[in-house]
Formats: sequence, structure tokens, C-alpha cells
Amino acid sequence: MSISATTPENAIPRTLSPWLTFLFAAACGLVAANLYYGQPLAGPISADLGFTPAATGLIVTLTQIGYGLGLLLIVPLGDLTENRRLVLLLIAVSAVALIGAALSTTPAMFLTASLSIGLASVAVQVLVPFAANMAPDATRGQVVGNVMSGLLCGIMLARPFASFVAEASSWHMVYYVTAALMLVLAIVLRANLPVRVPKTKLHYGELLASMAHLALTSRVLQRRALYQAGMFGAFSLFWTTTPLLLASPAFGLTQNGIALFALAGAAGAVASPIAGRLADRGMTKIASTIAMLLGMASFLISHLASDGSLTALILLTVAAIMLDFGVTTNLVCGQRAIYGLNPEHRSRLNGLFMATFFAGGALGSALGGWAYATGGWPMTAWIGFAFPALAFLLFLTEGRGKQDGKI
Repeated sequence: MSISATTPENAIPRTLSPWLTFLFAAACGLVAANLYYGQPLAGPISADLGFTPAATGLIVTLTQIGYGLGLLLIVPLGDLTENRRLVLLLIAVSAVALIGAALSTTPAMFLTASLSIGLASVAVQVLVPFAANMAPDATRGQVVGNVMSGLLCGIMLARPFASFVAEASSWHMVYYVTAALMLVLAIVLRANLPVRVPKTKLHYGELLASMAHLALTSRVLQRRALYQAGMFGAFSLFWTTTPLLLASPAFGLTQNGIALFALAGAAGAVASPIAGRLADRGMTKIASTIAMLLGMASFLISHLASDGSLTALILLTVAAIMLDFGVTTNLVCGQRAIYGLNPEHRSRLNGLFMATFFAGGALGSALGGWAYATGGWPMTAWIGFAFPALAFLLFLTEGRGKQDGKI
């Protein structure tokens, strides 16, 4: 049953219907996917628009920069402005930016569109705390897990989708199709999302200043953000370098073959609802331990998967699924923990949490490319192992005080 867009101020339902939960998850997946279409298309875009070899990396980097800026400057508005209106505005901007990317004829036009796509894609980080605010305390982890499963499916399916569409048509068509999806999504969300007006009365400058205070004083936020920075750093390193490994003479996979391998990663989305339920039952520490151990084990297994044999490909696929399960589980546990803090701060907490672990992901991508070029897959896998290992070492220092007990 849909919820009328004319719902009175703050009159959001006490629980989420299965339909609305699905809608939140689908919206997060579709919007998050916008961040990743450019990764497998960087080569064709670069050749078509005349990027220099050195500038090709900006196709992905500008989108990431836009997203990082949005996490810090736009997501906090979820604690200040009406959430439904903010989400619809960001999705509309996404549609315009995607059309701009499709119509680009110069590098400057495309990079401007890429920056805008990144900025607008933070709509997902307004939607997740929006859903968390609508969920009762007892099932908040389950709701967050279900919504995050949609988001992670979008992230993992974006690359193969872009590869398949581009091969069947052109890279332009990828952006035309996704712009149309954004317009349809905006119409559906407008008809179904409730109105939610936050109680915060701060001015925008005060809102940003309060984020610095939260970052410095919230032990739960600090720890969960650093744990996930380690896990997401490993995730980014793995998915940045495995296409290089699979395309190497050892494996010799085509673009479609690499896209099919990427589909295996989508299996990690299954972990989201499971992790949410464990967190709701007070098993966050157990789930986090399993998550980080899976992250480390995945890279140990991948050490045996570089000779290009069928067995190596199977082992690499298993490693990908294990890593994605670990990253997803730790992410949901982290969000469940920070959403258990002050409800009026959820968007700001979410923005800080995401910005921190996103920085870990950027570091992982950068180190991964360098490691693979310098020492091949063995060196890459050891650096990948170090990310969850460091997070786990920090996790082991977690105290038993009142604050740490909430994590």
C-alpha cells in the first residue's frame, strides 16, 4: 500500500510495509549504480571524446570526488530539510547529469557531468537514514540490511550492465537508459514516499559545524567508520585490480567474461538482511568478527588463484564472494550501530561514516593499481589482506565500557 504524498508533517508510519521497503532498496540500488557505469566504459569514452591517457582516470575520479563532496555537504541536509523533497531533487539532478554525460562531445563536458553524477548520487545516503527513521528500534537493523542489499546489488550489477549495453549499442546508450530510469524512479517515489520533516532547527553553517563535533566526540562513529574503511579499502582494491588480472595473458578473459565474473560479487548482497538480523539480536560483535575474518581469508585464498587455470578462476570467484559477504556484513553492522545514536543526527552521522570509509576505498583503489603494476597479483593480494587485518587489530582493542558496548 502506498503512502500518500500529502501525509501531514512528521506523520510517517511506525513500520515499513514490504512494498515500501522494496522501494527504498530498489531506489538505492538504481541511484548507487550511477557511480559505477563509468568504470568499465572508461576506455571507449576516452577514445571517443579524445581524453589523453593521463586524463582517462579522471572519468572515475571526478565522480568519486563529487560523491565525497556530496557526503559532507549535501547528506547532512537530511537532518535539516524535508527528506522526500531532497531525494526527488537529487534524483532529478542525476537524470540531467546522466543526459549531459550521454550528450558530451568534449572531455570537459563529460567530466562536468561526472562530477554532477557523483554529487547527486548521495541521494542513496539520504534514503538509508530515511528508512532507518521509519523503522522501530527492534527491527532497525533488519530494515537497514534489506535496504542495503538493494544498494549493493546496484553497485555490483552496474559494471556488467554497462559492459553489456555498451557492447550491444554504445556507451552513450548506457547513460540515456539510466537517465530514463531516474525519471521513472522519481515519479514512483513522489507517489509513494511519505513526508518527513526533521526537527532540527540549525542553520546550514551550524549543521556543518556540528558534524565536526560529532566526528570528534562519537566513539561509536569513529570506530565503526575506521573498521569499514579497512574493509572497503580491501573491496576497492580487489575490484580495481581483478579486471587487470583476468584480462592478463594468464586468464585472457574478454570484457564480457570479466562482466560475468563481476556478477559473482552481487551474491554479497545476500549478507545484508542476515547481518541486520544479527545486529538486532545484539550480535554485532560476533558478526563484525566474522566479517573481518572473511575479508582476510578471501585474500589468502586469492594467493592461490593467479595461474590462469579453471581452478584458479573458481578460487578467485570464491574469494570475491567471501570478501563481498564480509564487507556487506560489516557495513550493515556499522550502520545499525550509528543509527542507534541520536535519531536527530542520523543523516550527519551517516555522511561522516560514509565519507570516512569512502576515503578508505579511494586509498585501496590507488594502492591496488600501484601494487599490481609493481609486484603483480601476489603483492596486490598481500596489501589487500592488510586492510581488513588492520581493521581487525583495531577491533580487538575495543573496550567493554558503556560506549564501546554499543558498537
